[in-house]
Amino acid sequence: MKIMAKLILLVGPLKGFLALAVLLGALGNIAAAAIPVLGVWALLTAAGAGSCPAPPEWTPAVFVSLAFLAGLSRGVFRYGEQTLNHYIAFKLLALIREKLFAALRRLCPAKLEGKEKGDLIAVLTSDIELLEVFYAHTLSPAAIALLTTVAAAGLAWLSHPLFALIVLTAHIAVGAALPVSASRFTREEQRRLREESGRFSAFYLDSLRGLPELLEYGGAEARKREIGRRTDEMDAARRRLNRREGATGAVAGLLVTAFTLLALAAACLLYGQGRIAAGAAVLPVVLIFSSFGPALALSALGSALPGVLAAGRRVLALLEEDPETPEVTNGEDPDFSGAESRNLSFSYGGEEVLRDISISLEKGLITGITGRSGSGKSTFLKLLMRFWRSPENTVFISGAEIGRINTGRLRELESFMTQETYLFHTTIGENILIGRPGASRADMIAAAKKAALHDFVQSLPEGYDTPVGEMGCTLSSGERQRVGLARAFLHDAPLLLLDEPTSNLDSLNEGVILKALREEKSGRAVALVSHRPSTMGAADTVYLLGGG
Repeated sequence: MKIMAKLILLVGPLKGFLALAVLLGALGNIAAAAIPVLGVWALLTAAGAGSCPAPPEWTPAVFVSLAFLAGLSRGVFRYGEQTLNHYIAFKLLALIREKLFAALRRLCPAKLEGKEKGDLIAVLTSDIELLEVFYAHTLSPAAIALLTTVAAAGLAWLSHPLFALIVLTAHIAVGAALPVSASRFTREEQRRLREESGRFSAFYLDSLRGLPELLEYGGAEARKREIGRRTDEMDAARRRLNRREGATGAVAGLLVTAFTLLALAAACLLYGQGRIAAGAAVLPVVLIFSSFGPALALSALGSALPGVLAAGRRVLALLEEDPETPEVTNGEDPDFSGAESRNLSFSYGGEEVLRDISISLEKGLITGITGRSGSGKSTFLKLLMRFWRSPENTVFISGAEIGRINTGRLRELESFMTQETYLFHTTIGENILIGRPGASRADMIAAAKKAALHDFVQSLPEGYDTPVGEMGCTLSSGERQRVGLARAFLHDAPLLLLDEPTSNLDSLNEGVILKALREEKSGRAVALVSHRPSTMGAADTVYLLGGG
């Protein structure tokens, strides 16, 4: 119920459309139920049997005409309801995708480092698509079923209160009690299936990315068998769920038959006792039998809804997860004059990574930071970027505590090149322009020259318009690294943070880049992280990290 309530709150911007869809749906179902009722009423009137109150001048032709109009109205109302429901559903899915991307942006990178990308892709695709069942086939139909039940019970009351009681009991049993009971048997299995589906997506994506290594070392067949085993397990779970869904449908059919027979028995009893006329006995039975449509639609959701809610739970978990470092919008906007850490200690996952670190990054100087792998070099740069939350009063930019600087301003002050440069599936030029969207081509080329990239790009037939492929697969690791460095240069921030910028470069390109850094340092502070002695040779000051 909590999950459904939270999903319903997302409808806020479209509540007017939802109300209209519910109204049209209720009118459509009432029109559908009216067709057989009016037809029987016409027959009863032609036979001269007593019936529910009607104007004495109404002839069978009037009832037939009303039934014809009800049929036409049913089509119009049904079309309007379905159009609105699906508009609401797909509009909401688009809004949820936008909200999810915004949530991932807030969580990145600290809260996303431990999440499998394949599982995130499953949430952003299949889990969100499943929510269409809730918004188009659950939310509005539930409200429609409620209105239809009230209308049918009111009409049945005109014949006798007992028929109204049967309508209410029947619709509650078929449209509420049955799906709730069915969901209890499938809820946990649906949850496990959604989670396993996410893990399978991650496993499959991992297999695709590592396929060359699997082929090289003969592991492809074993991986294929594991994919087959996981697929078979999910198929078996889906077959079990389908069988339960079939059983739910069979029970729903039995309940409809049982309550129709109950209404027929009540009609015979009341008519036999002379308490109602023949027409008043027949019409409620026809009404009850023809009003089960909305309740049956809900009963079919009993097995599917737990899977939808399991998907909703995963989507909401991402939307509601708190970021490691919330965005700051009402803090300080300092000009850059330097950066430093003072007695900085930091632990991650219960393990101390940095202990009592004091480092000063001054304008006009290249500050080298070296040390063995795992000594905390990259962590220090991430704390300067406020990717992780540093202890209060330990990291400062221009004398301002980093936690009080507005996020937008902090991003303007810093350029950060990571060890693994991610390239988008577009051209080399557009990948460089990530550093400063809207920059001129001349500025982009200047940044590429500083990164020792321009000559290589010029040798390509399409130059800067050359596609890099998925994840930059058409470029070597060194070329990808130089694209990342060009981005950092193009961003033109006063604090340049470089994490192993030359690790995949030959000595010639390394020399070009280090020369460019020395020429650039006059207007900025540079933090240069590397384990290479040759790279550290360009630094004015070198800090050695070891044992925290």
